[in-house]
Amino acid sequence: MNTLLPTTIVGSLPQPDWLIDRNALSAISPPRSRMRELWRVPEAYLEQAQDDATALAVRMQELAGIDILTDGEERRESYANRFTTTLGGLDVDHPGIAPSRTGRPNPVPRVVGPIEHGEPALARDVQVLRSLTSHPIKITLPGPFTMAHQVQDEYYRDGAGLALALAAAVNAELHALEAAGADVVQIDEPLLQAWPDDARAYANAAIDRALDGIQVPTALHTCFGYGHIIADRPDGYPFLAELNDCQVRQLSLEAAQLQLRPQDLLLVPSKTIILGVIDIVSHEIETPEIVASRIRAALAYVSPDRVIPSTDCGMKYLPRDVAEAKLRALVEGTRRVREEL
Repeated sequence: MNTLLPTTIVGSLPQPDWLIDRNALSAISPPRSRMRELWRVPEAYLEQAQDDATALAVRMQELAGIDILTDGEERRESYANRFTTTLGGLDVDHPGIAPSRTGRPNPVPRVVGPIEHGEPALARDVQVLRSLTSHPIKITLPGPFTMAHQVQDEYYRDGAGLALALAAAVNAELHALEAAGADVVQIDEPLLQAWPDDARAYANAAIDRALDGIQVPTALHTCFGYGHIIADRPDGYPFLAELNDCQVRQLSLEAAQLQLRPQDLLLVPSKTIILGVIDIVSHEIETPEIVASRIRAALAYVSPDRVIPSTDCGMKYLPRDVAEAKLRALVEGTRRVREEL
Protein backbone atom coordinates (compact mmCIF):
# COMPACT_ATOMS: atom_id res chain seq x y z
CA MET A 1 0.00 0.00 0.00
CA ASN A 2 1.32 3.41 -1.03
CA THR A 3 -1.73 5.18 0.42
CA LEU A 4 -1.10 7.29 3.51
CA LEU A 5 -3.39 6.19 6.37
CA PRO A 6 -4.89 3.20 4.50
CA THR A 7 -8.19 2.10 6.02
CA THR A 8 -9.19 -1.42 6.95
CA ILE A 9 -11.45 -3.37 9.32
CA VAL A 10 -10.46 -5.82 12.03
CA GLY A 11 -12.18 -8.72 10.29
CA SER A 12 -15.88 -9.41 10.56
CA LEU A 13 -18.93 -7.70 9.09
CA PRO A 14 -22.60 -8.46 9.78
CA GLN A 15 -23.74 -11.71 8.19
CA PRO A 16 -27.04 -11.66 6.31
CA ASP A 17 -30.13 -12.83 8.19
CA TRP A 18 -30.83 -15.29 5.37
CA LEU A 19 -27.46 -16.92 6.04
CA ILE A 20 -27.28 -17.27 9.82
CA ASP A 21 -29.63 -16.91 12.79
CA ARG A 22 -28.28 -13.62 14.08
CA ASN A 23 -30.61 -13.50 17.08
CA ALA A 24 -29.43 -16.90 18.29
CA LEU A 25 -25.80 -15.97 17.58
CA SER A 26 -26.08 -12.76 19.59
CA ALA A 27 -27.61 -14.55 22.57
CA ILE A 28 -24.55 -16.74 23.22
CA SER A 29 -20.84 -16.30 23.80
CA PRO A 30 -18.79 -16.66 20.61
CA PRO A 31 -18.84 -20.45 20.07
CA ARG A 32 -15.64 -22.45 20.54
CA SER A 33 -17.03 -25.74 19.20
CA ARG A 34 -19.01 -25.94 15.97
CA MET A 35 -22.66 -24.82 16.00
CA ARG A 36 -23.96 -25.76 12.57
CA GLU A 37 -27.52 -25.29 13.77
CA LEU A 38 -26.99 -21.52 13.55
CA TRP A 39 -26.88 -21.62 9.74
CA ARG A 40 -30.22 -21.10 7.95
CA VAL A 41 -29.04 -22.65 4.67
CA PRO A 42 -29.01 -26.46 4.14
CA GLU A 43 -25.54 -28.02 4.13
CA ALA A 44 -25.69 -28.80 0.41
CA TYR A 45 -26.02 -25.10 -0.45
CA LEU A 46 -24.12 -23.53 2.45
CA GLU A 47 -20.77 -22.95 0.71
CA GLN A 48 -22.47 -21.26 -2.24
CA ALA A 49 -24.49 -19.08 0.13
CA GLN A 50 -21.34 -18.14 2.03
CA ASP A 51 -19.65 -17.24 -1.27
CA ASP A 52 -22.57 -14.91 -2.03
CA ALA A 53 -22.38 -13.34 1.43
CA THR A 54 -18.65 -12.80 0.95
CA ALA A 55 -19.32 -10.97 -2.31
CA LEU A 56 -21.76 -8.69 -0.47
CA ALA A 57 -19.18 -8.03 2.27
CA VAL A 58 -16.55 -7.12 -0.32
CA ARG A 59 -18.96 -4.82 -2.12
CA MET A 60 -19.88 -3.10 1.16
CA GLN A 61 -16.23 -2.31 1.82
CA GLU A 62 -15.54 -1.17 -1.74
CA LEU A 63 -18.56 1.13 -1.82
CA ALA A 64 -17.49 2.67 1.48
CA GLY A 65 -13.96 3.20 0.16
CA ILE A 66 -12.04 0.85 2.47
CA ASP A 67 -8.48 0.27 1.24
CA ILE A 68 -7.50 -3.14 2.68
CA LEU A 69 -10.38 -5.60 2.51
CA THR A 70 -11.33 -8.77 4.39
CA ASP A 71 -13.91 -11.42 3.54
CA GLY A 72 -16.09 -10.19 6.40
CA GLU A 73 -15.61 -13.60 8.07
CA GLU A 74 -18.96 -14.52 6.53
CA ARG A 75 -18.23 -18.27 6.79
CA ARG A 76 -17.59 -18.23 10.53
CA GLU A 77 -19.77 -18.87 13.54
CA SER A 78 -17.07 -17.12 15.56
CA TYR A 79 -13.70 -15.58 14.79
CA ALA A 80 -11.90 -18.69 16.06
CA ASN A 81 -13.81 -21.94 15.74
CA ARG A 82 -13.78 -22.31 11.95
CA PHE A 83 -10.03 -22.94 12.05
CA THR A 84 -9.53 -24.41 15.52
CA THR A 85 -12.02 -27.23 15.04
CA THR A 86 -10.20 -28.51 11.92
CA LEU A 87 -7.03 -29.44 13.80
CA GLY A 88 -5.98 -32.98 14.53
CA GLY A 89 -5.65 -33.87 18.20
CA LEU A 90 -8.92 -32.16 19.12
CA ASP A 91 -12.16 -33.92 20.01
CA VAL A 92 -14.86 -31.53 18.84
CA ASP A 93 -17.74 -34.00 19.17
CA HIS A 94 -17.40 -34.53 22.91
CA PRO A 95 -16.62 -31.04 24.22
CA GLY A 96 -15.07 -30.15 27.53
CA ILE A 97 -15.27 -26.91 29.48
CA ALA A 98 -12.99 -23.88 29.68
CA PRO A 99 -13.70 -20.55 31.37
CA SER A 100 -14.41 -17.46 29.31
CA ARG A 101 -12.60 -14.23 30.16
CA THR A 102 -15.52 -13.45 32.50
CA GLY A 103 -15.18 -16.81 34.27
CA ARG A 104 -18.28 -18.24 32.67
CA PRO A 105 -17.88 -21.91 31.62
CA ASN A 106 -17.95 -22.47 27.85
CA PRO A 107 -18.14 -25.75 25.91
CA VAL A 108 -14.83 -26.16 24.06
CA PRO A 109 -12.90 -28.81 22.08
CA ARG A 110 -10.83 -31.23 24.11
CA VAL A 111 -7.13 -31.74 23.38
CA VAL A 112 -6.74 -35.53 23.34
CA GLY A 113 -3.57 -35.95 21.24
CA PRO A 114 -0.78 -34.03 19.53
CA ILE A 115 -1.97 -30.97 17.63
CA GLU A 116 -1.72 -31.57 13.88
CA HIS A 117 -2.39 -29.33 10.89
CA GLY A 118 -3.97 -31.09 7.93
CA GLU A 119 -5.41 -29.55 4.78
CA PRO A 120 -5.51 -25.73 4.89
CA ALA A 121 -8.85 -24.65 6.30
CA LEU A 122 -9.04 -21.11 4.89
CA ALA A 123 -7.10 -21.26 1.61
CA ARG A 124 -10.29 -21.34 -0.46
CA ASP A 125 -11.59 -18.36 1.55
CA VAL A 126 -8.56 -16.37 0.38
CA GLN A 127 -8.95 -17.56 -3.21
CA VAL A 128 -12.60 -16.49 -3.30
CA LEU A 129 -11.78 -13.12 -1.74
CA ARG A 130 -8.93 -12.59 -4.21
CA SER A 131 -11.30 -13.31 -7.12
CA LEU A 132 -13.76 -10.67 -5.92
CA THR A 133 -11.56 -7.59 -5.68
CA SER A 134 -8.38 -5.96 -6.94
CA HIS A 135 -7.84 -4.27 -3.56
CA PRO A 136 -5.21 -5.53 -1.12
CA ILE A 137 -6.76 -8.29 0.99
CA LYS A 138 -6.29 -9.45 4.57
CA ILE A 139 -7.27 -12.79 6.10
CA THR A 140 -7.63 -13.41 9.83
CA LEU A 141 -6.88 -16.44 11.97
CA PRO A 142 -7.07 -17.09 15.73
CA GLY A 143 -3.71 -16.78 17.44
CA PRO A 144 -2.08 -19.62 19.39
CA PHE A 145 -2.23 -18.02 22.84
CA THR A 146 -5.96 -17.39 22.57
CA MET A 147 -6.59 -20.83 21.10
CA ALA A 148 -4.74 -22.43 24.03
CA HIS A 149 -7.27 -20.82 26.38
CA GLN A 150 -10.27 -21.98 24.33
CA VAL A 151 -9.74 -25.73 24.70
CA GLN A 152 -9.71 -28.27 27.52
CA ASP A 153 -6.17 -29.64 27.57
CA GLU A 154 -6.01 -33.35 28.42
CA TYR A 155 -2.78 -34.08 26.53
CA TYR A 156 -0.04 -31.44 26.95
CA ARG A 157 -1.11 -30.32 30.42
CA ASP A 158 1.24 -27.38 29.97
CA GLY A 159 0.06 -23.98 28.74
CA ALA A 160 3.30 -23.06 27.01
CA GLY A 161 3.68 -26.46 25.35
CA LEU A 162 0.10 -26.37 24.09
CA ALA A 163 0.47 -22.81 22.79
CA LEU A 164 3.65 -23.68 20.88
CA ALA A 165 2.01 -26.76 19.34
CA LEU A 166 -0.93 -24.62 18.24
CA ALA A 167 1.52 -22.01 16.94
CA ALA A 168 3.08 -24.57 14.62
CA ALA A 169 -0.36 -25.34 13.21
CA VAL A 170 -1.15 -21.64 12.80
CA ASN A 171 2.18 -21.18 11.02
CA ALA A 172 1.41 -23.96 8.54
CA GLU A 173 -1.99 -22.39 7.84
CA LEU A 174 -0.52 -18.91 7.42
CA HIS A 175 1.98 -20.17 4.86
CA ALA A 176 -0.92 -21.69 2.91
CA LEU A 177 -2.89 -18.44 3.10
CA GLU A 178 0.11 -16.44 1.92
CA ALA A 179 0.47 -18.83 -1.03
CA ALA A 180 -3.25 -18.51 -1.79
CA GLY A 181 -2.89 -14.75 -2.34
CA ALA A 182 -3.31 -12.95 1.00
CA ASP A 183 -1.57 -9.57 1.06
CA VAL A 184 -1.77 -9.31 4.87
CA VAL A 185 -2.28 -12.08 7.44
CA GLN A 186 -3.64 -11.32 10.90
CA ILE A 187 -3.80 -13.39 14.06
CA ASP A 188 -6.44 -12.55 16.66
CA GLU A 189 -5.23 -12.62 20.26
CA PRO A 190 -7.91 -11.02 22.47
CA LEU A 191 -7.12 -13.25 25.43
CA LEU A 192 -3.66 -11.74 25.89
CA GLN A 193 -5.49 -9.11 27.92
CA ALA A 194 -7.56 -11.59 29.92
CA TRP A 195 -4.58 -13.63 31.14
CA PRO A 196 -1.65 -11.18 31.11
CA ASP A 197 0.48 -13.25 33.50
CA ASP A 198 0.28 -16.27 31.17
CA ALA A 199 0.95 -13.92 28.27
CA ARG A 200 4.15 -12.66 29.86
CA ALA A 201 5.29 -16.23 30.39
CA TYR A 202 4.94 -17.54 26.84
CA ALA A 203 2.79 -15.45 24.47
CA ASN A 204 5.61 -13.85 22.47
CA ALA A 205 7.32 -17.18 21.92
CA ALA A 206 4.07 -18.63 20.57
CA ILE A 207 3.36 -15.56 18.40
CA ASP A 208 6.85 -15.65 16.90
CA ARG A 209 6.53 -19.37 16.16
CA ALA A 210 3.19 -18.75 14.44
CA LEU A 211 4.66 -16.02 12.22
CA ASP A 212 7.94 -17.74 11.42
CA GLY A 213 8.92 -17.36 7.76
CA ILE A 214 5.86 -15.35 6.69
CA GLN A 215 6.88 -12.77 4.08
CA VAL A 216 3.73 -10.67 3.69
CA PRO A 217 2.87 -8.05 6.34
CA THR A 218 1.69 -9.63 9.59
CA ALA A 219 -0.85 -8.18 12.01
CA LEU A 220 -2.04 -9.01 15.51
CA HIS A 221 -5.38 -7.91 16.91
CA THR A 222 -5.80 -7.72 20.68
CA CYS A 223 -8.84 -6.42 22.54
CA PHE A 224 -11.15 -6.91 25.50
CA GLY A 225 -13.98 -8.87 23.90
CA TYR A 226 -17.25 -7.84 22.34
CA GLY A 227 -18.69 -4.99 24.36
CA HIS A 228 -22.25 -6.32 24.30
CA ILE A 229 -20.96 -9.39 26.15
CA ILE A 230 -18.28 -7.81 28.35
CA ALA A 231 -19.41 -4.45 29.70
CA ASP A 232 -16.56 -3.87 32.18
CA ARG A 233 -13.90 -2.13 30.11
CA PRO A 234 -10.47 -1.61 31.72
CA ASP A 235 -8.53 1.63 31.72
CA GLY A 236 -5.72 0.30 29.56
CA TYR A 237 -3.95 -2.72 28.15
CA PRO A 238 -2.26 -4.91 30.80
CA PHE A 239 -0.20 -6.62 28.06
CA LEU A 240 0.96 -4.07 25.53
CA ALA A 241 4.57 -2.98 25.93
CA GLU A 242 5.63 -6.63 25.78
CA LEU A 243 4.21 -6.92 22.26
CA ASN A 244 6.86 -4.52 20.98
CA ASP A 245 9.32 -7.41 21.28
CA CYS A 246 7.42 -9.92 19.12
CA GLN A 247 7.85 -10.33 15.37
CA VAL A 248 4.45 -9.03 14.26
CA ARG A 249 4.62 -5.87 12.13
CA GLN A 250 1.15 -4.39 12.68
CA LEU A 251 -0.69 -4.16 16.00
CA SER A 252 -4.48 -3.69 16.02
CA LEU A 253 -5.74 -1.82 19.10
CA GLU A 254 -9.08 -0.48 20.30
CA ALA A 255 -9.03 3.28 20.71
CA ALA A 256 -12.73 4.18 20.44
CA GLN A 257 -14.84 2.14 22.88
CA LEU A 258 -11.83 1.66 25.17
CA GLN A 259 -10.65 5.26 24.94
CA LEU A 260 -7.03 4.12 24.67
CA ARG A 261 -4.65 6.75 25.98
CA PRO A 262 -2.81 7.91 22.83
CA GLN A 263 0.45 8.16 24.76
CA ASP A 264 0.29 4.40 25.34
CA LEU A 265 1.26 4.02 21.69
CA LEU A 266 4.76 5.06 22.74
CA LEU A 267 5.03 1.62 24.38
CA VAL A 268 5.14 -0.07 20.95
CA PRO A 269 7.49 2.11 18.88
CA SER A 270 8.47 -0.65 16.45
CA LYS A 271 4.90 -1.41 15.35
CA THR A 272 2.55 -0.02 12.75
CA ILE A 273 -0.71 0.68 14.58
CA ILE A 274 -4.03 -0.50 13.19
CA LEU A 275 -5.92 2.16 15.10
CA GLY A 276 -9.48 1.44 16.17
CA VAL A 277 -11.45 4.65 15.64
CA ILE A 278 -14.92 3.11 15.21
CA ASP A 279 -16.84 1.89 18.27
CA ILE A 280 -18.40 -1.49 17.37
CA VAL A 281 -20.64 -1.61 20.46
CA SER A 282 -22.60 1.62 20.17
CA HIS A 283 -25.13 1.88 17.34
CA GLU A 284 -24.55 5.62 17.21
CA ILE A 285 -22.80 6.57 13.99
CA GLU A 286 -19.56 8.47 14.46
CA THR A 287 -19.30 11.71 12.57
CA PRO A 288 -16.31 12.03 10.24
CA GLU A 289 -14.97 14.70 12.57
CA ILE A 290 -15.03 12.32 15.57
CA VAL A 291 -13.09 9.79 13.49
CA ALA A 292 -10.65 12.48 12.41
CA SER A 293 -10.12 13.64 15.99
CA ARG A 294 -9.27 10.10 17.11
CA ILE A 295 -6.71 9.79 14.34
CA ARG A 296 -5.21 13.19 15.13
CA ALA A 297 -4.83 12.21 18.79
CA ALA A 298 -2.76 9.18 17.78
CA LEU A 299 -0.66 11.20 15.32
CA ALA A 300 0.67 13.22 18.24
CA TYR A 301 2.59 10.07 19.20
CA VAL A 302 2.88 8.00 16.01
CA SER A 303 3.98 9.11 12.54
CA PRO A 304 1.31 8.93 9.80
CA ASP A 305 3.17 6.20 7.93
CA ARG A 306 2.68 3.94 10.96
CA VAL A 307 -1.11 4.34 11.29
CA ILE A 308 -3.88 2.30 9.63
CA PRO A 309 -7.33 3.60 10.70
CA SER A 310 -9.75 0.78 11.39
CA THR A 311 -12.67 -0.45 13.43
CA ASP A 312 -12.07 -1.28 17.09
CA CYS A 313 -12.99 -4.95 16.69
CA GLY A 314 -15.23 -7.11 14.53
CA MET A 315 -18.56 -5.63 13.36
CA LYS A 316 -20.31 -9.01 13.35
CA TYR A 317 -23.02 -8.09 15.84
CA LEU A 318 -23.98 -4.68 14.42
CA PRO A 319 -27.03 -4.12 12.20
CA ARG A 320 -25.98 -4.01 8.57
CA ASP A 321 -27.08 -0.42 7.97
CA VAL A 322 -25.19 0.75 11.04
CA ALA A 323 -22.03 -1.07 9.93
CA GLU A 324 -22.28 0.48 6.46
CA ALA A 325 -22.66 3.98 7.90
CA LYS A 326 -19.74 3.48 10.28
CA LEU A 327 -17.51 2.36 7.39
CA ARG A 328 -18.38 5.50 5.46
CA ALA A 329 -17.55 7.61 8.52
CA LEU A 330 -14.22 5.79 8.87
CA VAL A 331 -13.29 6.58 5.28
CA GLU A 332 -14.46 10.20 5.33
CA GLY A 333 -12.80 10.97 8.66
CA THR A 334 -9.55 9.47 7.42
CA ARG A 335 -9.78 11.48 4.20
CA ARG A 336 -10.01 14.70 6.20
CA VAL A 337 -6.80 13.90 8.10
CA ARG A 338 -4.98 12.90 4.91
CA GLU A 339 -5.79 16.29 3.41
CA GLU A 340 -4.26 17.99 6.46
CA LEU A 341 -0.93 16.17 6.16
